[in-house]
Amino acid sequence: MKTRSERTPTYEGRPYDRPEEELVDQGLAFDIGTLLSRRGVLRYAGVGAAAVGLAACGSNSDTGAADSTGADDLTEIPEETAGPYPGDGSNGVNVLEESGVVRSDIRSSFGTGGAIAEGVPMTLELTLYDMADGNAAFEGVAVYVWHCNRDGEYSMYAEGLENENYLRGVQIADSDGVVRFTSIFPACYSGRWPHIHFEVYPDEDSITDSSNVIATSQIALPEDVCDTVYAEDGYEQSVENLAQTSLDSDNVFSDDGGESQIAAVTGDVSSGYTVTLPVGVDTETEAGGGGEAPSGGGDGGGPGGGEMPSGEPPSGGPGDGDA
Repeated sequence: MKTRSERTPTYEGRPYDRPEEELVDQGLAFDIGTLLSRRGVLRYAGVGAAAVGLAACGSNSDTGAADSTGADDLTEIPEETAGPYPGDGSNGVNVLEESGVVRSDIRSSFGTGGAIAEGVPMTLELTLYDMADGNAAFEGVAVYVWHCNRDGEYSMYAEGLENENYLRGVQIADSDGVVRFTSIFPACYSGRWPHIHFEVYPDEDSITDSSNVIATSQIALPEDVCDTVYAEDGYEQSVENLAQTSLDSDNVFSDDGGESQIAAVTGDVSSGYTVTLPVGVDTETEAGGGGEAPSGGGDGGGPGGGEMPSGEPPSGGPGDGDA
């Protein structure tokens, strides 16, 4: 007596699920098995189309996971200067000692100030990874973010903004290592590529002392998005400033063109942009950027840079350096 496999047509040693039908009509389960077989069936038009569709779905899913985390090809975020306007106590004032600094919406000032920064809406999302722990999500670290306003000025330092602390805030990384901030798209001021500063602290309790920083870096914003944003009202100064600089000439990003610091950006000017970046933090290497302001030419404050609260001008005035 013949066995089932001897009575039933086979493909690559597997009996048809539907012996009475053509190979291309064996059904989804058979197609999946074929897709996973050593040779595949892409040379058969019908099953090939199904297999390609299945492969695409699987590929998109896998790629989406990798793209959303960036962990597959993660590198340590470069250490960069905090600049002369960190507001972390290392160069005058310390917003990190103030109640209310842990917040997600950083567009408004809190405490003695009441101003609200205007500009194209921006959501900043950073995903932190603990490279000393196999790139695990860095849950619980505190991330302090700050950047200039639409005019290229930094709160707490620029003339007229000494009592304002908008565009500064802290978030604690969730179980996925993610922090999110609601803000506005920053300007481009003379001498610097458009950017966002951030510091990483071990936890919320450690943020009041800048010497506790475990990583300090900057995020570079992509040129095409900057061009679009700076065409909007209020960003007029940024158009000329951007035209006069580049990632290759920028004194922070020029060493590698900001390769691991250029954010991915989605959205538009009307609904706002979402800026995302994976951030690899290696606690086994020395943090060299935080807690220090450059001694000269370090981090230009942009238009209206103003003076330090102590009365001493900050390192690098408007248009003359990096921030």
